[in-house]
Amino acid sequence: MALDEASTALLGAFAQTGAKPLHEQDVQDVRAGAAMAVQMSPRGPEVDEVIDHEVAVSGGSIVVREYLPEAPTAAIVFYHGGGWVLGSLDESDLFARTLADRLNAVVLSVEYRLAPDHRFPVATDDAWSAFLWADAHVRDRRSALPLVLFGESAGGTLAAVVAQRAERENGPRARAQILAYPATDSDFERASYVDPANQLMLSRDSMIWFWNHYADLGQRADPAASPIRAEGLTGLPPAIILTAEHDPLRDEGEEYADRLAAAGGVVAARRFRGQMHGFASMVGVLPGAADALDYIAEHLAEVLAAPEGERA
Repeated sequence: MALDEASTALLGAFAQTGAKPLHEQDVQDVRAGAAMAVQMSPRGPEVDEVIDHEVAVSGGSIVVREYLPEAPTAAIVFYHGGGWVLGSLDESDLFARTLADRLNAVVLSVEYRLAPDHRFPVATDDAWSAFLWADAHVRDRRSALPLVLFGESAGGTLAAVVAQRAERENGPRARAQILAYPATDSDFERASYVDPANQLMLSRDSMIWFWNHYADLGQRADPAASPIRAEGLTGLPPAIILTAEHDPLRDEGEEYADRLAAAGGVVAARRFRGQMHGFASMVGVLPGAADALDYIAEHLAEVLAAPEGERA
């Protein structure tokens, strides 16, 4: 199936800007362009309150931004995408507000530290510290709310790693993990990586660029960098996994879903036809984003309504 019309039009608009491919740009230039784009983005749904919390992490602190809807039924710990190099709370604001509104959940958006200034495993450690803080925060202030992990792209990697670590270390248990087109491996030779039809907003070359900024070659097989390489995947929370048809990360995301299911996990997984990497958070730009949110809302509601761990 070909890329859908809206995605094709968006790529055409980007091409007309004459911008160089991501992997040919400097990190600071890419970040500056993303920050400028935020100024032109819509604000998103209103929520009752937005609060920034300073959370202690090894070697410093990070900010977790809390979005409060009127009567939440869950608390979502959200890790943004951006290849562990890009992304910020402000860039994630529209999507975080949309999640709070559409899923009727408190959203705790995590501003983990970015590479190359903070290389692996800093982001994973920050993600874990934020999860521990969120668990304590929810128990202290919103004791009835189940905790949910949600990560997009590189944030999906972090969510998967946190879920694994919580099981391994007998830490807090999330009721669900939502992984949108996660990076679960560092293998650039999978079929979806080399398919010419998948070299779009995210390409094989740009993923190599991200990994080179993020982790040394000798670190990439570590399950904390490539969660698909963990020896065991039993006992993990129910997973809701979204992949995009035209995405270099498609195959590793789908393989991770298969491995979770083979380990006895509860998994709902869907490949979104005609979509490219990043589509789920392109609210108001790509119709596929609304479809993704409907899918997440449906399956998250099933998980939360069922006895813990039974359905996704």
